[in-house]
Amino acid sequence: MGMSGSTDDLNSEINVTPMVDIMLVLLIIFMVTAPLLNQNQAVDINLPQAEAENVHDNEGKPTLTIKLDGNRAKLKLNGVDVTWVELDAKLQADEKVKKFGELYIGADNVLPYQIVLVAMAQARKAKIGKVMLLTEQGENVNLPELDKNIGSLGTSK
Repeated sequence: MGMSGSTDDLNSEINVTPMVDIMLVLLIIFMVTAPLLNQNQAVDINLPQAEAENVHDNEGKPTLTIKLDGNRAKLKLNGVDVTWVELDAKLQADEKVKKFGELYIGADNVLPYQIVLVAMAQARKAKIGKVMLLTEQGENVNLPELDKNIGSLGTSK
């Protein structure tokens, strides 16, 4: 009759151990998958160098990259392959483009100027308000040497 543990008493404390276990598992899953998400968006291109400040992109702005592959220009919109024919429709349907209203174009430095202009025209056709070109921060371009020789664009000696 006089038992120490009565069944009529209610325990109103919350057991947080299962919740902590679940949170730790989720944390580990996110830590493992987060670096994998950005791997497919990197495109190995040689951007032209210019005297400009680095722009830090923490929000993942919409980017169109153009890389020379043999004798063909390959396009990637936010890391996904697109063709020139479908570029206009993809730009109009892209959520990042809609959200920011702008597009960053990164083109290989060996691409002809005409190719970059076609990409810019497609962006304007898709009614993108702001089109910007990506460059690598380089040393100062030797302007007097550039007046003499266009091949000296990448050097500053």
